[in-house]
Amino acid sequence: MSKLYLVGTFDTKSEELEHLATLLRRGVLPLVTVDLSTQTSADAADFSARDVAAHHPKGADYVLGGSDRGHAVQAMGEAFARFCSTRQKDISAIIGIGGGGGSAMICEGLRALPYGLPKLLVSTLASGDMAPYIGSTDTIVVPSVTDLAGLNRLSRNILHNAAQALLGMTSSPYLRPIVEKESLGLSMFGVTTPCVTQITAQMKHHYDCVVFHATGTGGRTLESLLDSGYLSGVMDMTLTEIGDELVGGVLPSGPERLDAVARARKPWVGAPGAVDMVNFWAPDTVPKAFADRLFYNHNANVTLMRTTPDENVHIGTWIAAKLNKCRGPVTLLLPEGGVSALDITDGPFHDPKASAALFETLAAKFKQTAQRRLIRLPHHINDPAFSAAAVDAFQSLQQDQ
Repeated sequence: MSKLYLVGTFDTKSEELEHLATLLRRGVLPLVTVDLSTQTSADAADFSARDVAAHHPKGADYVLGGSDRGHAVQAMGEAFARFCSTRQKDISAIIGIGGGGGSAMICEGLRALPYGLPKLLVSTLASGDMAPYIGSTDTIVVPSVTDLAGLNRLSRNILHNAAQALLGMTSSPYLRPIVEKESLGLSMFGVTTPCVTQITAQMKHHYDCVVFHATGTGGRTLESLLDSGYLSGVMDMTLTEIGDELVGGVLPSGPERLDAVARARKPWVGAPGAVDMVNFWAPDTVPKAFADRLFYNHNANVTLMRTTPDENVHIGTWIAAKLNKCRGPVTLLLPEGGVSALDITDGPFHDPKASAALFETLAAKFKQTAQRRLIRLPHHINDPAFSAAAVDAFQSLQQDQ
């Protein structure tokens, strides 16, 4: 029988962990406790800190007993990730509690576990930006509200709710259908929604369409699932995250964007959707270096900046270089009528020079082979004719395999 895992630093959080353990033992699954303490290794948990630390490639002594807490936290996080990787079939659900160091170590392990497995973290950091901790995982983060420094009337309530949430997930687990369609990943932004909606309407009868919002995390998640084999192919219509990565926006994909396409060798059809813009938050957050640029206020909290011809040359060169590494079936579509809802005749981001810089760079830098194709289309990206061409291109790749 799979088990429910409870993780934390028993040297500093023993009272809270013991309280949680009492609550969790009321569930149907056996409970396993794991200690991530970095200065001591007591026998308070089923797996001691030394048991976990032994999973580090350099051994337990490399993790424990030193005077550098930062080193110990990083090393224990690496060890816990390996610990979790070896127990994927044994872990049915997992919950951890921590402050800054504890949250960092726990999340290393949670990121090693598969999507869909219940993962919950009660953290003192939860009211801030948790992206560096949870990455693109489906971890549920609960603010501890108070510090985790002993039980009080509020922390008992928070921990009770967290425990009941996890018990609810384990008492009625998701059951996958016996027969499932293959999954198709798609990237979308508000300004490319018509395109992706039209594609999904045409593809949903044959594929389980999984759409990702191109906000940095969305692109990373799409590629993580492609790496894992969860996706059978990708229709990557929205590459705006690359513009943010290269120009300095707030929704970057990271430098690894498109690398999974090369590794997976699965059918990929894409377009430079929404690379006419770089994303910032409210107007007063835009760096002063961009003060003289063309902006569009998407809403009170999102400000879009039009990319220049030079930036589009940079973006096009970067995309082409990534796709040139692909040995699997790849088709890049160029919507020469415009790459977003704003990039259209008389639209706020209509800029023929910037568009020409993008398309000519891609056409010149993209190296076509029997497996890699580039198709220039006169349509706007949100035109039904473009969506139909994208579907035809993907189906053609499928038939060629």
